[in-house]
This record gives sequence, C-alpha cells and structure tokens, in this order.
Amino acid sequence: MIDALGELARLGDAQKAEEMAQYHKAPRRYLGVANPVIDEKTRAWRKELTLDERLRLAADLWDSDTHEGRIAAAKLLTQARIRPDDQGAWDLIASWVPSFDAWAIADHASIAGQKRLVWVPSRLDTVEAWTTSDHMWTRRAALVMTLPWCRNRNPKPEALEQRERILGWATGYVPDHDWFIQKAIGWWLRDLSKRDPARVTQFLDMHGEGMKPFARREAARYLPG
Repeated sequence: MIDALGELARLGDAQKAEEMAQYHKAPRRYLGVANPVIDEKTRAWRKELTLDERLRLAADLWDSDTHEGRIAAAKLLTQARIRPDDQGAWDLIASWVPSFDAWAIADHASIAGQKRLVWVPSRLDTVEAWTTSDHMWTRRAALVMTLPWCRNRNPKPEALEQRERILGWATGYVPDHDWFIQKAIGWWLRDLSKRDPARVTQFLDMHGEGMKPFARREAARYLPG
C-alpha cells in the first residue's frame, strides 16, 4: 500500500497549515496542502490501486484524522461509477457521516456520497434516517448529499417524487435555526430555483417566515423579481 499520508505530509507547508487550522477551527492536524495538489495525488492513486485497495486507503486516511487525509479519503471515492460494485464505497462514506465536524470535510465527503445516491436512489431510505439525528452535521448531510435532485434539468416522475420527499425534509428543518442547517436549506432551494422557480416560490410562501432572513435571501437569490 502506498504511503499516502506521508506523500501529503511531504507536500505540506507549515505556515499554510497554521492558517488552515485557524480558518477551519476543528481540532485536528493540518498539513498545509492545497486542494488542487490533493486532487492530483488522488487521481494518480485511483489509477494505481484496485477498488479494495482504494477502500482500505480511504478508510485509513479518514481514520488519520488529518484535514488533508480526510479530504483525500473523500476524493478517492468521488466518481460517477465505481466498478464492479459501489456498495463498499457507499457503506464507507455513510460510516463517516457521524464524525463530520467541519464544513469543508463534510462537503467533500458529501460530494462523494452524492455520486453513490444518484447511482442507487433507494439509498435515500438511509439518508432519511439522518434527518432526525441529534448530530447537526448528520442532519445537514441529508440536504448536501441530495443536491443532485435539485439540479436535474428534465426530472422523470420518480425523480420528482424523490425531490418532493427531500423538500419534506427541508420543511422539517425550517424550525431548526442552527446557522449551518438554515444555510443548507437556502442552498438547496437556491439551486432548485434555477430549474423550478415556481416550486421554490411556493416553498417560501408556505415556510419562508419560519426561516432565518439570510436563508430566505439565499433561497430567493435567483428568483425572478
């Protein structure tokens, strides 16, 4: 197995690591490696490793609890198709969700999760259980991982049903005034407004008063008028 964490550490910058620690605030080790560099390394590793090796490496990098290690773990599993079977990748990504504690790592892992959900939409059943979690980052992940459902240009009836299901989760989140939850609602509605502004207008007419003002503004950013 390649020494992925060692490779990332050798590319790090101590000053940048200190700046990242102050910015992200989560108490973990920062190496000071820029995201484009991590992208380049993970692309190379994906070509070099079998799927089983990639899953083991992703698990080890996540367990390292370094910022760049967790970003790299997510990027190792971020692709539209994982052959021959993506169940192991989905299981690993889902197992990370309860340990989310900062937006950057959570977002990268959620992008990896988006690919797996689009590939097997029945996994929304698992995600729905996250919406009642006591862990804010888990609740937030339910919306971030389902962003592809508001970006579909020509959704089929089944996809529209799934979208309405997710909007139901967003409705349930409206009374939760945690900044990150409200931001996630606004983000989801903002992206949906580019495809279906009427549905977002309807949501805001029904539930906008319960949202934080900044979340309403975010949701309505691209609405006409």
